[in-house]
Amino acid sequence: MLDILIIAAYFVAVMVVGVRARVSHDASAEEYFISNRSLRWPSIALSTIATNIHAGHFLGMAGSAYLYGLAQANLEINAVFGILLAAFVFVPLYLRLKVITITQFFEQRFGGRVATAYSLLTIVLYGFLYLGTTLFWGAYAVNALFAEQIGFLGSDPVVRIMIMMVALGLFSATYTYLGGLRAVVRTDAIQFVLLIGGGVVLLTAALNKLGGWSELYTQTNLMHLHLPADHPKLPWTAIGAMLLLNLNYWGSNQIILQRALAARSVRDAQIGLLASGVLKYAIALVIVVPAIALAGLLKDNPLADPDQAYPTLVNMLLPAGLRGLVLCGLFASLMSSVDSIFNSVSTLWSIDIYRRRLRPEATDQQVVAMGKKAIMVTLITGLSFGFLQVYIKFANPEFALTHWFNDMSYYIKVGFVILITSAVFLYRARPNLVLAMMFITIGIKLLLEFLLPAVAYFNITALTILTGLAIVAIEAFWRSRQTIALRDVWYSDGRGVSVLGACLLASLLFLQIRFH
Repeated sequence: MLDILIIAAYFVAVMVVGVRARVSHDASAEEYFISNRSLRWPSIALSTIATNIHAGHFLGMAGSAYLYGLAQANLEINAVFGILLAAFVFVPLYLRLKVITITQFFEQRFGGRVATAYSLLTIVLYGFLYLGTTLFWGAYAVNALFAEQIGFLGSDPVVRIMIMMVALGLFSATYTYLGGLRAVVRTDAIQFVLLIGGGVVLLTAALNKLGGWSELYTQTNLMHLHLPADHPKLPWTAIGAMLLLNLNYWGSNQIILQRALAARSVRDAQIGLLASGVLKYAIALVIVVPAIALAGLLKDNPLADPDQAYPTLVNMLLPAGLRGLVLCGLFASLMSSVDSIFNSVSTLWSIDIYRRRLRPEATDQQVVAMGKKAIMVTLITGLSFGFLQVYIKFANPEFALTHWFNDMSYYIKVGFVILITSAVFLYRARPNLVLAMMFITIGIKLLLEFLLPAVAYFNITALTILTGLAIVAIEAFWRSRQTIALRDVWYSDGRGVSVLGACLLASLLFLQIRFH
């Protein structure tokens, strides 16, 4: 009962903060979607990472770490490479152009057709796949930890999870609808504190139960960042694909970069992003390490469903009260991702499609009204994909959804990597070829998976990106005989920012060597 009261208090606090941040009915598009470009670096750092981490990390990533160990942390710590490029290359460029959406940059670079294709594909990727997955993991966690308490929703866990998905989605949609990015950023500050606080509690409990940090090495063989090259899911060669994919995730992802686009200055954006890189290490620590500890604790009686690793830790190690606090952290990760998806997808639809393509004469108030409607439509589309995942998971309980979802999303993301790389690092890449390659790479990836069935999906993804990018780059160089040097696109707002970036890069290299 104490846990339920703590969680209820959390939901009330978030709703109060979100509603108090609501904007006026005559708010401008910049006020609603990017908070009048007023965000300082702490808000950017906290909100960016809170958005980046969702309930799927606590369940799906913990489940994968339970199976494969520290190698799963590569997906988190190698994000630092993308964050550095975002801070010193991509975001300064976007801020100089004063864009509200990254689509506007692509339109300036490649024209309307490429920009519209990018915007629509992003809306599908995040409004359908990502939103559905995030809502599923949140509801799945509730059912795993409080099945008895929510039994009044029905005896069938599938029904209970679906009802919880609808409730969680409506909750986040409400305050995002009222307050736009301002409400998202303010609630994300609360979300992050709870997210990291709950993670630290569980990390401490898991290590104490196992016997300390040294026991991670003696009780398991999972403390290695690099697995053999023939590993079916996370070979060390997959790091190459992760680095390439981070060009998209941290370079052209509206969901993640919307806070940086709302920065009051380039310096605030850069420091905020670099601080978020440090926080990525903390996230890897509090999610991956407890799951490894669980593998040591249960080595004689392993879990049948790896995605139950996180709920098992909570139920096994935490008393009432602390359990509620940790669950608040999990809900915080869910809400901060869902509200950001709502806000960014509505931004893309109302700015890029509605105002730019459908109704150029629309007033700011009409654009904002369309953005609010888009939030509700996004909720419906996300729930539809989330319901599909419920059936997949319950039909195959031993199936680790994390890698299945990653592989699905990469069909679209490989094209995005080619798009952002061509736009920033290639001189005069041909727009029609870039557009074609965004779709052709889907076929290339399917073909490679058919020809190389034993190769890990990360390696297939890397081969697909390099193939498509090589075609675009060779054609561009053949036609122009020119290249763009890194110094032509690199920007730092002061020596202090550069030193922070260098330290972050050095820390990434150190971790790769230390935990090889």
